[in-house]
Amino acid sequence: MNGNEIFMPDQKLDNLLNLAMDATPQERAESENLNVGYDSTTRLWDVIVKYSEPERGLGGDGIQVVPLLGGYAVVTLPETELDAYSDREQVEFIEKPKRLYFETFEGREASCILPVQAELNGLTGEGILVGIVDSGVDYFHPDFRNEDGSSRILRLWDQSVNGNPPESYVTGTEYTKEEIDKALALEETEGRRLVPSRDFSGHGTAVLGIAAGNGRASGGVNRGVAYESELLVVKMGNARENSFPRTTELMEGIDYLVRQAVQMGKPIAINISFGNNYGSHEPYN
Repeated sequence: MNGNEIFMPDQKLDNLLNLAMDATPQERAESENLNVGYDSTTRLWDVIVKYSEPERGLGGDGIQVVPLLGGYAVVTLPETELDAYSDREQVEFIEKPKRLYFETFEGREASCILPVQAELNGLTGEGILVGIVDSGVDYFHPDFRNEDGSSRILRLWDQSVNGNPPESYVTGTEYTKEEIDKALALEETEGRRLVPSRDFSGHGTAVLGIAAGNGRASGGVNRGVAYESELLVVKMGNARENSFPRTTELMEGIDYLVRQAVQMGKPIAINISFGNNYGSHEPYN
């Protein structure tokens, strides 16, 4: 580049992705953010793509696409193809994933839930779905089981377990209520072999308990908000070693929950107890 040339980053790539593309492998490795979404072994990027029609123009050789609602998609492609991919007419913007961190906000009393539940026709969550995208759930926990011992969980998608992903998605394993009930009917060690999804941090279990636990483990003392609702759970992550949840898995998880609710014909409340702090925070950025 001579003295009269000015470098212009790709305007369809977000600033952090442009920075990651320009960084050296050592700089990426030393950063907490630049390597998120990049697999150095395969040299593939997982990116978030905002696109316009037609959807069929998003794929290609060596490119994997998971279309989401609202004109978004999670795309996996070689690093060498990113610039050319951004030139496609229907691609409006490409963003790299961000790492997510757990956050929990507690307190039925502080949220004025107790008076709502105590009224003559108190709200219990009956007839609605409660979904979480989190660290998973301890499906053996009494608060997520009915009086007969069966599960209140209708679907559990564990993105970190290789196997049988839900239709239209490419990672993880989806467990149905029937499969979970079979596991619950066994001794716990055997049951967890049948449905091997685990909540190692306990965060998702705590969050779902606040949102929808029925209080069976505490005799009703620690009952959640929508305690008669049916449950949908997404455990975020991937099967790669030392993986950490990213915005791509979060988007797919939300997309899955919404599609499940539409398919079941029921309203859904989704809890997302994740946080991050990135970007310039300008209102139109």
